[in-house]
Amino acid sequence: MRLLAFDTATEACSVALLSGDTLRGECLELGRGHSERLLPMIDALLADAGLSLGELDALAFGRGPGAFTGVRLAASVAQGLAFAARLPVVPVSDLAAVALRVLRGESAAPGVLVCNDARMGQVYAGAFRRDGAGLPEAVAAEAVLGPDEVPGTFAAVLAKGWHGAGHGFRAYPGLASALQPLLAGVRAECLPRAEKIALLAAGAFARGETVGAGEALPVYLRDNVARPQL
Repeated sequence: MRLLAFDTATEACSVALLSGDTLRGECLELGRGHSERLLPMIDALLADAGLSLGELDALAFGRGPGAFTGVRLAASVAQGLAFAARLPVVPVSDLAAVALRVLRGESAAPGVLVCNDARMGQVYAGAFRRDGAGLPEAVAAEAVLGPDEVPGTFAAVLAKGWHGAGHGFRAYPGLASALQPLLAGVRAECLPRAEKIALLAAGAFARGETVGAGEALPVYLRDNVARPQL
């Protein structure tokens, strides 16, 4: 299959192309300016592979949670490209994408608690266990929480050997300390990457879990989404 994935939900602006067994991508960590960089990155990636948009089987995007403007940008681009090329779309959780990075790097980790920085004194949090194929499977609903709420919310689903990941641990160092008895390690540098979104989307595509362009919607979690972060 040929699948294009992209993500702008955090500081990272990334694109990836999965074509058969070949996965290629690019990632830039930007303070701002995702909207100016995303489409040129997509064009360059497709040109390098010698493919046009119409030759793809599907699109995938990081549907959030994340910064309001970043999540909205990815969803808007997915909708526009999908309408233009009549392609199905796979929305992918940005928290699951972070979890997959850890599961691929920590072969013994049975699960990952992801905490991405949500600003405003909060984190976007989700818990994922390793399924039979080595992919993240959500074991609790994703939520936006204060750092002090995370241990009580997720303690019941964590098990021995789980890892923590995400910039939420970097933004709120006390979070790692509070969870230290429950976590084997913390990867505070991890951000979502389009390559991982592509891998998750490929499985969803094979299962028929796609949506039309009009249903390629962002997931914000937070009710107050009026303050852009990118």
